[in-house]
Amino acid sequence: MRIGGRPVAPYLRSRAPALTRRVVDRLLAELPVYAGLPGEEVSGDIADIVQHNLRLVADVLEHRRAATHAELGQQRDSAAQRAEEGVPLDAILTAYQLGMAMCWDEVSADARPDELADVREVVRLIMVLQRQLTSAVSAAFLEATRILDSQENNGRHALMTALLAGEPTDRRTTARPAPCYVVLTLALGPHPDETGPEPGARIAARRKIRRVRAVLDQYVGEPALTSFDSEGGTALLPVVAAPPWEALCALVGRTAEAAAVPITGAAEVAEPESVPHAVARSREIVELVRSTGRPPGLYRLADVLLDYQLSRPTEALHGLALLLAPLERKPELLDTLETYLDHGLDRRATAAALCVHPNTVDYRVRRITQLTGLSPARPGDLQHLNAALVARRSLGAVGAA
Repeated sequence: MRIGGRPVAPYLRSRAPALTRRVVDRLLAELPVYAGLPGEEVSGDIADIVQHNLRLVADVLEHRRAATHAELGQQRDSAAQRAEEGVPLDAILTAYQLGMAMCWDEVSADARPDELADVREVVRLIMVLQRQLTSAVSAAFLEATRILDSQENNGRHALMTALLAGEPTDRRTTARPAPCYVVLTLALGPHPDETGPEPGARIAARRKIRRVRAVLDQYVGEPALTSFDSEGGTALLPVVAAPPWEALCALVGRTAEAAAVPITGAAEVAEPESVPHAVARSREIVELVRSTGRPPGLYRLADVLLDYQLSRPTEALHGLALLLAPLERKPELLDTLETYLDHGLDRRATAAALCVHPNTVDYRVRRITQLTGLSPARPGDLQHLNAALVARRSLGAVGAA
């Protein structure tokens, strides 16, 4: 088929990238819900599906046939994702209609009178494809909405509720628990798009959570038991035996990459009856890791043993914190001590971190020793100083004074 003296399908393929940009610009200008989407999503998922549609139109016109079920798979997946993000169906269908109209304008602009037969055939095929798209997109959107609406009552939710409560699972659900679970607590950093105006910020948060869940689902090969909001939450990953720690660290790394946010997590493997205790402990570990300024990543109890033990309320904890009481009114000494210990007693590295001269570090370390009677150079004192810093963080600066 030829319009304007040129084959329609090859021309449309050549114009697809430029036309995609124009379609996206118009979506942003005419549909407020698309204008409120995160920029990353507009330039990524939305632009990709627009260009996919344009190339599908070219294929349909070239072979003079309707689209196959498989060829509409990406559109169905996109509609399901938009449903999860709260984009209304009427806006999605309007976007498809607008894109198809712009596609028709592009290929028919230079139509000639002697090309009427080809013009009519192009219109017929585009209308068939528009009908197929409307049907596929609507069905996928409504199915995703149905699943989301029923999620609170399905077996996975009931099973997770029972596990978290420490109740027998057969009282709440017919779903059978796994032999054991990786109890995973994740603290999700904010995505840059979450700081923007609504509804984009809300959609960005949902998108982040969806990406986290997708990675976890892929790991276990089935929908994981999860309870997340924009700041994080808990996941129970069914396993037969404890996986290697390195594999769990890699899983959290992939999750952070997919969500494009820093993630701090804690994990341990527990049998069903031990899940509540494991969840409580993993939450405490995440809080300790974040309060002590450690970098994002996955942690276990062995990584924070001293902090964890000293966070238990005892008389000894308060006494340890009091070892640093002479430094309370000299924050520069406290800061130097913490930095000095963090850098393995390296005076030059400490000086660089504090932006001071190494001699200044030496002077401050001597003052710390004079005021507290404890010297980082003495192994026994070093242990007490480390413990005192942990205790002070656990109690808070005010409680330590």
